[in-house]
Amino acid sequence: MAKEFLQLLRDRAMIPILFVMPVLQLVMFGYVVGADVRDIRTAVVDLDRSTASREAIGAFSGSGYFRIVASPSSEDGVRTLMDTNEAQVAVIVPAGYGRLVAQRRSGAIEVIVDGSDSKVAQVASGYSGAILADLGRRMRAAAGMGDAGPGIDARVRVLFNPSLRSVNTMVPGLISLILLLSATALMSQAVVKERERGTLEQLFVTPITRVQYLVGKIMPYVLVAIAQVTLVFTVGVLWFRVPFRGSLLVIAAGVLLFLFAGLGQGLLISTVSHTRQQAQQATMFIMIPSMVLSGFIFPLESMPKMIRPVTYLIPLRYILVILRATFMKGAGFVALWPQFAALAGFSLLIFAAALARFQKRLAD
Repeated sequence: MAKEFLQLLRDRAMIPILFVMPVLQLVMFGYVVGADVRDIRTAVVDLDRSTASREAIGAFSGSGYFRIVASPSSEDGVRTLMDTNEAQVAVIVPAGYGRLVAQRRSGAIEVIVDGSDSKVAQVASGYSGAILADLGRRMRAAAGMGDAGPGIDARVRVLFNPSLRSVNTMVPGLISLILLLSATALMSQAVVKERERGTLEQLFVTPITRVQYLVGKIMPYVLVAIAQVTLVFTVGVLWFRVPFRGSLLVIAAGVLLFLFAGLGQGLLISTVSHTRQQAQQATMFIMIPSMVLSGFIFPLESMPKMIRPVTYLIPLRYILVILRATFMKGAGFVALWPQFAALAGFSLLIFAAALARFQKRLAD
């Protein structure tokens, strides 16, 4: 027992992980799990521009659940905002709405919801219906009419995933998660395993160069990851009937960029770890925040404002947007260029840091 405690205390890389990880998990799950979905990005198309239409829009913005991010001049701009993931909900007030309200007749308000994330879509649809129903009750009360009087004709429409099937958003998410597991978890064990077995020195006795060694280490995991993605994609589309409306070229580009980021993470872990146990702990240290803070499990809109900036540092967040938008919306490079740019930056930065650390570790 004394020997084990002594070895554990001497392992300086393991001690911080053992005590920081539980606290980090507690903070993340404590703030994220069970929180309400708020600040849903909303576009407003006010074709009436009357006092009544402003009151209807104010009911959405004042609820705390919707955040107005754009005001396109027509309904045509809504599709573009949803393709680029700038807006998740659009509230459309038609021309003549104020006149109908003044005449104490029912006015129609249309709410369009992006169904590519079924969790957010379900919540947004429910919130929209409740807000418009409450607005109708207040209008009838102000006019001195009972519950039987005219109210608001709420027309909530879900785009891209009208049935709100959760599997339609889960399969693209699983592709990104499998990539992360294959690239990071498997790669993190590669160099450490050879160092423990003593075969690393044997390899460098041969004429092989460090670049050749690195390519030989990485390529099998690249091919395995591509095979896994192809299998999940095929099963998801053919067996689970997940609609695919986009381009395979867009999917391939996003997958390769994210794959290099994952391989870089795994390689970086393998160079700072002395044992496979350390590599496993360090991998979990990266995996859990990536899953929780990327939007894979919990909607980003349910996270507190102080945590949301951290989500921009998670590469998994960007590949999720690319895969879901390509599957459900048929979005292309033009609409998804911010996600591709961020993913390319992360891939280059992480892989370059891992490569530099790998060369230094081999030189030591």
